[in-house]
Amino acid sequence: MELRHLRYFVAVAEEGNITRAAERLHIAQPPLSRQIQQLEDDLGVLLIERGSRPLKLTEAGQFFYAHAQQLLSQTRELKAMTKRIGTIESKMSIGFVGSTLYGMLPKVIRRFRAEHKTIELTLHEMTTMEQISALKEGKIDVGFGRIRHEDPSVRRIVLREERLIVALPDEHPLSMVESALSLQDLAAETLIVFPKSPRPSFADQVLAAFHDRALEPRNIYEARELQIAIGLVAAGEGVAIVPGSVQGLRREGVCYKELDDPNMISPIILSTRLLDESNDIKLLIRMIVDIYEEEHMIPIISQGVLDCVTLSK
Repeated sequence: MELRHLRYFVAVAEEGNITRAAERLHIAQPPLSRQIQQLEDDLGVLLIERGSRPLKLTEAGQFFYAHAQQLLSQTRELKAMTKRIGTIESKMSIGFVGSTLYGMLPKVIRRFRAEHKTIELTLHEMTTMEQISALKEGKIDVGFGRIRHEDPSVRRIVLREERLIVALPDEHPLSMVESALSLQDLAAETLIVFPKSPRPSFADQVLAAFHDRALEPRNIYEARELQIAIGLVAAGEGVAIVPGSVQGLRREGVCYKELDDPNMISPIILSTRLLDESNDIKLLIRMIVDIYEEEHMIPIISQGVLDCVTLSK
């Protein structure tokens, strides 16, 4: 049994059709069928129910499919990690969601570059879900996102839980209210959420908060990204719920108000490949902890995680 057998079988299982699987793999149908037959002969069991349309996996096939996916994922990770080891002291690619630029990330990047000049940093704006895929494919080495999404190949560390606030047009009646606002106060407004795609995203976090409180915004406007959402608020098109650090984005025509619910928070999550223990990533994590402590923003990283990032001698 070879890796190509795993790739071929996973494609057939996911497509449910030999022809579509062959097209996906860019090979002819007869050779693909022979490879699947060879795999079954090697294992001594049937993996696909004969005559089923669409193709159905046997119980053994379902078991094999689940583990084949894991093995292929580990193979991709091994390839990315081996490639990374060859350039360990020279390059590190970081993915980030746009809203993290209003927090501590710029300071982290500046200090890391100043203190580790031999390591070339490259930055890539991408959603949390794009970061997960990019990590597994070896396109980035670290991600900074906001969506809680677990993947067996990715280590996720919650750095902080950031309070959410409301961005309002500065002449909006709610901007004159002295007390903190509730989601009930906002339900009658046009709610501007972002990003529009891909989903799930921060937009879904905000919409879920309304749903969990049995509230429904009067109208929902989906903006492509944060800057556009804030611009629409300035234009009087609606209100937006944003991370508290966005207050640093001074935009004429926009004011910010606190929310009265302490559970209205958004995590800042650092992601790396599960098996990536390279020293430069440990340096980065330790630097983040130090900067948060300097700013009296105590991170919520557990001691167990800190033990894992103790620098090698």
